[in-house]
Amino acid sequence: MPATPYAAPARAADLSGLPPAYIATAEFDPVRDEGIDYALRLLQAGVSVELHQWPGTFHGSQAILSAEVSQRQIAALGDALRRGLAR
Repeated sequence: MPATPYAAPARAADLSGLPPAYIATAEFDPVRDEGIDYALRLLQAGVSVELHQWPGTFHGSQAILSAEVSQRQIAALGDALRRGLAR
């Protein structure tokens, strides 16, 4: 059974009306292009999107907490959450 748009919004034909989004993609991630395409579709639908492409990273690299880039990724995500919750 295919996922409904409620479970997988990227599969919806119409993305208008979705809440603002923060999308972060890793340079070496097999689903990187899907994330970027989703961000572009959201923008085309009039949804506010903050897209971050993290050069030199791979899927799950945030788990390496000692890496400086991971610390920047986590800080950026925290900042986005604070901004989103302050609305």
